[in-house]
Amino acid sequence: MNQSFDLVVLGAGSGGLAAAKRAARHGARVAIVEGDRVGGTCVIRGCVPKKLLVYGSQMAEQMEEASSYGVHPSEVRIDSSQLLANMRAEVDRLNAMHIEFLAKAGVTLIQGWGRFEDDHHILVSTDPGGDPQHRLQAERVLIGVGGRPQRPDIQGVELGWVSDDMFLLERFPERMVVVGAGFIACEFAGILSGLGVEVTQLVRREHLLRGFDAELAGVVQEGMAEKGVNLQFTTIPKSIEGTPGDLVVRTDRGDRIACGGVLLATGRRPFLKGLNLDAAGVSTQGNRIPVDADQRTNVSHVFAVGDVTDRICLTPVAIDEGRAFADSIFGDRPRQVDHELVASAVFSQPELATVGLSEENAIAQYGADGVVIHRARFRSMAQALPKRGPRCLLKLVLEAETERVLGCHMVGEHAAEIIQMAAIAVGMGATKADFDRTMALHPTVSEEFVTMG
Repeated sequence: MNQSFDLVVLGAGSGGLAAAKRAARHGARVAIVEGDRVGGTCVIRGCVPKKLLVYGSQMAEQMEEASSYGVHPSEVRIDSSQLLANMRAEVDRLNAMHIEFLAKAGVTLIQGWGRFEDDHHILVSTDPGGDPQHRLQAERVLIGVGGRPQRPDIQGVELGWVSDDMFLLERFPERMVVVGAGFIACEFAGILSGLGVEVTQLVRREHLLRGFDAELAGVVQEGMAEKGVNLQFTTIPKSIEGTPGDLVVRTDRGDRIACGGVLLATGRRPFLKGLNLDAAGVSTQGNRIPVDADQRTNVSHVFAVGDVTDRICLTPVAIDEGRAFADSIFGDRPRQVDHELVASAVFSQPELATVGLSEENAIAQYGADGVVIHRARFRSMAQALPKRGPRCLLKLVLEAETERVLGCHMVGEHAAEIIQMAAIAVGMGATKADFDRTMALHPTVSEEFVTMG
């Protein structure tokens, strides 16, 4: 099939979907090419199903604490197979919903794997690199194929799982090893531990969550250890041995850790394989596609958004990049995405959320004397009767001279929900005085942001 489009989008993930629908709304004739399910990493194998697993993993602990509130559940039985099945059913619903949204927007969905024939033509095949079933002519092309998990170079690595695999399991094993220190590793360690899995987490360095505020990462580390995750720092896996379901991880310390599964949460990288970028003359930089502030590659009519550019790999960023591209090119409403102030969260247990500069980054930028820190550390009221659970940490990073809030950070219950609203204030340039004169909403965790000295 030969067809001509104003825009061909490669990849039906968050950024690609946003761009395709917005461009079609502006009157462009749009096709989107996807070899997998529609929805991308976030919807199919990332933040959405993972957050459902987080909720599920918290239920048993809530039941354990219920007696302190006078509620006595008759039975607490964890069935991870039912949770996984229900999660997949919800993913199926979302996949169908996104396909319907494309149809309503007038976007042509072409199932298959796309690759460049040249800078204006896309070949689409059922299998990556196979014989093409479609040849699409594109005035412009947008690359939004996202990223994929990467595996470390160790013996027996094929016996381990990556994060994508976790959503396809029928049930979780009784014991697991999680390799990694980033947000995916910490989130899955909390999920698994909450579902009764015995978890050992191997961390190459001495701390979790590199790149986040160190004090907040330390509070997450304390909370994870309190919830039973066996954290082993400065430890590197050297090999995975055995058969599926009956594995042994050997470490550089000489330890042998028996387990039923190994999660290799050791990072992600852009998924450039099979795109045939050379045929279009699209340049790469390492494992990423570099773009300018308008999402444009070195080829003037080829653009890229989302994780494939390896800038800020977050769903809302990819969506805004996609919409900004469509508004600028097809809507005569040029705008660029501001990547300077982006809130982020780690759905670990306890939860972490942050916006703005960490204490370390603020000191590096303004100097130690140019930064003032305010913090509050306490156990939330939700834990007053159970008398257990990690303490919260709320933290403001200020510029000393103006008392402008440079960073707003939190570890604790509903951290992401609270920081989302705080991000508005930080983005508007709020000062400590602005926070102080905001009347507290009592009794809440978030009131500490407007009452701390």
